[in-house]
Amino acid sequence: TAWLRRQGFQINRKRVSRLMRRMGIEAIYPKKRLSRPDAAAKKYPYLLRDMAIDRPDQVWAADITYIRMKHGFIYLVAIMDWFSRNVLAWGVSITMDVGFCVEALGHALGTGKPEIFNTDQGSQFTSRSFTGVLEAEGIMISMDGRGRVYDNIFVERLWRSVKYEEVYLRAYGSVSEARASIGCYLDFYNRASEHPSCYVI
Repeated sequence: TAWLRRQGFQINRKRVSRLMRRMGIEAIYPKKRLSRPDAAAKKYPYLLRDMAIDRPDQVWAADITYIRMKHGFIYLVAIMDWFSRNVLAWGVSITMDVGFCVEALGHALGTGKPEIFNTDQGSQFTSRSFTGVLEAEGIMISMDGRGRVYDNIFVERLWRSVKYEEVYLRAYGSVSEARASIGCYLDFYNRASEHPSCYVI
């Protein structure tokens, strides 16, 4: 508003806000939490505190993030190996239904099996559709504490890379375009020469 006024326009903040919304212009900032817990679902304890992550398939983790397109938005789920930092499987959806998370989990389990699987307490990950697959495979389930985003810090770092190196540089015109472009980026991400893995959580 101040910049437009300096250019000679008689305009107030409310009009600028309205026009920015209409044109889809917004600042880059963290969105509201996508993980809404289901009060009736079983919650599991966080198992990773002070654990040294020193081998592949010791701990996998999953999370969901919001991806804005030119018109509308989609959700992206990724499953990551905490030791290698590789994205083992991912998927996109126009809804927050658990189905795309279970599908991604199935793809990941086609590559191996972790000892522990860590997620937040969102309804997708606490659903029987998701936890039942893990339990059937004999995988220990770990869940972040409420509001503790750093319990799943490596996936949060992945989202930062995906958004600043891919999503914010694009204006996806369709879900298929977003899926293809994000897939190319994640292939690049997995081929990166080093993902530091010598941390103790």
